[in-house]
Amino acid sequence: MSLATIDLVRPTAQPSRLTAVAPTKPVPASAPPAPRLRAIPEGTEARGFVLYVGVDEFKAAAAGVDLGQLVAALKNLTTELVPTAETHAAVALAPAGAGGRDVDVVRLALQDPSALARHRQQEPEVEEEHRIGVVIDLTRKHVTLDGHPAGLTYKEFELLQFLVLREGKTIHRSELITGLWTTDGEDVPNERTIDVHVRRLRSKLGGYEDIVRTVRGVGYRFDRHADVSVRYTSTPSPDLF
Repeated sequence: MSLATIDLVRPTAQPSRLTAVAPTKPVPASAPPAPRLRAIPEGTEARGFVLYVGVDEFKAAAAGVDLGQLVAALKNLTTELVPTAETHAAVALAPAGAGGRDVDVVRLALQDPSALARHRQQEPEVEEEHRIGVVIDLTRKHVTLDGHPAGLTYKEFELLQFLVLREGKTIHRSELITGLWTTDGEDVPNERTIDVHVRRLRSKLGGYEDIVRTVRGVGYRFDRHADVSVRYTSTPSPDLF
């Protein structure tokens, strides 16, 4: 099913010239030409029409009516002209302060094909998000996400590096504590504190947070994805022989 438009047949203008004619009896004025439908595909038939009315509640109130009265008057007029006609009314809603012409808002809200097509042409093209991926540079102790610095603290980077150097291996929380806190004189955290550090690290990894996997009841694991690049130092992984 589709929509067609209504057009009026307009008489074609003819060039004027002066000629002598015999007087004739006056001809009664004829009725205006009836509207005709255009763009009716072959094999289809017109089953009705849609009349878009652009008027908001305030404009209707200023004219001394409300939208309900206006709808009822149009329905009554249709029934008066064609008693067997069936009518259905729908009110178009828009966010307050949306702007634009009322009739255009109505056409868009009620999914008018030509209005939708025009609206899509006017919409600015949204640039697709360009994902470069994660670069973990162990030499420079630097992490970038899609070309932007991740902003990790020193301890957050050390935690990530500890997992990266043991890629694919599940590291227990106690092992993280032993490897990262017992050699620098800092207060040794408990396993709950480790969870907090990992949570902060993952929040800074944004859309790539799942490279640090949680192994329930055990600890954490670094999983490399296709969009993750690790630049190693000259020091080999402690788990590679």
